[in-house]
Amino acid sequence: MNRIAKILGVLALAVPAAALSGMASAAEQAAAKADPAKGETLYTQGAPDRNVPACLSCHGAAGNSAAAANPKLAAQHPEYVHKQLADFKSKARNNAIMVPMASVLTDEEMRNVGAYLAKQSLKPATAKNKDTIEAGQKIYRGGIAAKGVPACAACHGPTAAGIPAQYPRIGGQWADYTEAQLVAFRQGTRKNNPVMTTIAAKMSDAEIKAVADYVAGVR
Repeated sequence: MNRIAKILGVLALAVPAAALSGMASAAEQAAAKADPAKGETLYTQGAPDRNVPACLSCHGAAGNSAAAANPKLAAQHPEYVHKQLADFKSKARNNAIMVPMASVLTDEEMRNVGAYLAKQSLKPATAKNKDTIEAGQKIYRGGIAAKGVPACAACHGPTAAGIPAQYPRIGGQWADYTEAQLVAFRQGTRKNNPVMTTIAAKMSDAEIKAVADYVAGVR
């Protein structure tokens, strides 16, 4: 009986693993079909016939934005870029500027832009507040046990490079942007990631600011 129970337990664990593997494979196949060259054209020129401006006007040449209000997208995982654009299109993620633009993009175009950005080199931001570096590092590496906040590195990795198709690259991102997104998750104004909503809800302004600044300097 024990042997049978063990076999059933292994099978139970194998099913979700197989499902996740299938999902990853589908994402990889879709990414393989994307056309970075077409993505570059859309990113640099927009789609004037549909009133879609060039992405670089806000996100900068090759995805390296010059303004902290706009995220750096260079070297971001293509699956993540696609998901965010799809969420803007469906309004699962609301943004007065991005929703109208994403609403007219096709799924293929969103994947193409993601494929183009993934190939670009990130010009990372830097941490600026030396007084909070240690606090930010502790949160990123070890979380906040007293509040049930897990380590950011558990999902985004030790170098904050993320995990393709699952978690975005956040290392080198503008601290102000990362801070704004964590606050948005906490306030419920950004609702397209339940895990981040739960985590951010437990964090104070000071904790969010410290980890956001630290992440900007992680390589």
